Amino acid sequence: MSSRLVVGILSALLAPLNRGAPPLPPRPGALTPHDSALHALNRLAYGPRPGEADRVATTGVMRWIDRQLDPAHIDDAALSARERQIGVLSYDRTALARIYYAAQRERRERMRAGADSMGGQINPGPGQRLGRRLAGDLASLVVVRATLSERQLAEVMADFWANHFNVFFGKGADRFLLPEYIEHTIRPYALGRFADLLRGTAQSPAMLVYLDNWQSVAPRSGTARALKPRGINENYARELLELHTLGVDGGYTQQDVIGVARIFTGWSIQRPQKGGAFRFYGRAHDRGEKIVMGVRYPAGGGMDEGFRLLDWLAENPVTMRHVSHQLCARFVSDQPPDGCVDDAVAAWQRTHGDIREVLRAIFHGPDFWAAENVLAKVKSPLEFVVSAVRALGAGPDTTARLAQVVARLGQPLYLHVAPDGYPEKQSDWVNSGALLNRMNAGIALAAATLPGVTVNLDLAVPATPNLEQLLATVDDRVLGGAMTANTRRVILEQLHALDDPVQARALAVGLALGGPEFQRQ
Repeated sequence: MSSRLVVGILSALLAPLNRGAPPLPPRPGALTPHDSALHALNRLAYGPRPGEADRVATTGVMRWIDRQLDPAHIDDAALSARERQIGVLSYDRTALARIYYAAQRERRERMRAGADSMGGQINPGPGQRLGRRLAGDLASLVVVRATLSERQLAEVMADFWANHFNVFFGKGADRFLLPEYIEHTIRPYALGRFADLLRGTAQSPAMLVYLDNWQSVAPRSGTARALKPRGINENYARELLELHTLGVDGGYTQQDVIGVARIFTGWSIQRPQKGGAFRFYGRAHDRGEKIVMGVRYPAGGGMDEGFRLLDWLAENPVTMRHVSHQLCARFVSDQPPDGCVDDAVAAWQRTHGDIREVLRAIFHGPDFWAAENVLAKVKSPLEFVVSAVRALGAGPDTTARLAQVVARLGQPLYLHVAPDGYPEKQSDWVNSGALLNRMNAGIALAAATLPGVTVNLDLAVPATPNLEQLLATVDDRVLGGAMTANTRRVILEQLHALDDPVQARALAVGLALGGPEFQRQ
């Protein structure tokens, strides 16, 4: 299909939005069991697979939600078997460090020798190629897990926290530190206690390198000359307060940021060549008294000062509200109602930051189920790609090709440079260029030409020469009954030119995936 034709179709699909008309028909005040199941699968999971909404509606949506909140009791053997085929999981941090430094040395030697230089570019050697493959494996893991895991909420929350505590893969030693960060710091605590997650990220070598705290030392300390730092570094302290806990309006001052930075002096890592494990250097620590937001930390507190501060931040009402607001924005609405945030904060206070119970309060609250919040959020590129693959009952391979599709749509995984992570709001993802790219991806997926995924449309939508029946099936199984009259008209106009039912089915599914309704969750 030509680009000009795709643009024309997309313009016709978006015409009601451009005229100010509502993008989707209003939902009834009370959701049916099937609508409730679809809503839960769109928000707590990466979208339904064929027949899944019916199964969840039959067994009970609240029962399914409670089961998702207890992922340890969900069998995920099929995913485990697929994970074992992805190479990066077979390397520990020390092995990845050796690969990273071998690649760095190899690159320096080639640049010095000028070998294999073509147009100023140095061809990668074996070590560099292995490093790039393992980087692709890391992104592939996200897509494979999100698509295949039965523990869908756990995967959604792993993505949420990896974004909340963002680390940029491309920064120096984080190329070998990030896999351990995701596997051992983020994923095990995705439904645990916020305080444990906060402590884990603070001690993570990946975070310490990313925000430069590994080189932050008290002036005139014995370690200063060894590490060649410039003294105290405020990067981690500032992001800890602004992003990880209190929020930008959290009531702290620049002097508080400096106090936090002083508390975390000496929180560092072993030399990266030796594996880069976390290490506290007492000689590099500022041993003087600190005061942060009115709380006094007496002189000589050592490493315990950091733990005391982290625990205080985790239980701070301002942190509770800031993070609860972000959770409600992820699961309820880009502008979450105060009632949702209040329920989450109350659960946080009652359970001392048990993320599982905070989420339970959100999912059991009225705002989550309010009709105005159903299909009110726009999918990120990752959510779009994975939900489209799941909707067709398709399966990703273990290459990085499907993750590269996500990157081309605007969300290269683990490659957001700034510490604020990828945005959550619709306005950050929706524009004409992004929607055109999504339309092309949807058409390619339905035509079984999208790289990195195997598609059998018979699993989702049987072929039929009856176009009315075809559209009704696409609406039901791909769009969950959300197809508007305009979308139906535009797709039908394109199908009348096709005589082959198989081609017509692929086009109808592709246009539905790329259309405005499927972009919402």
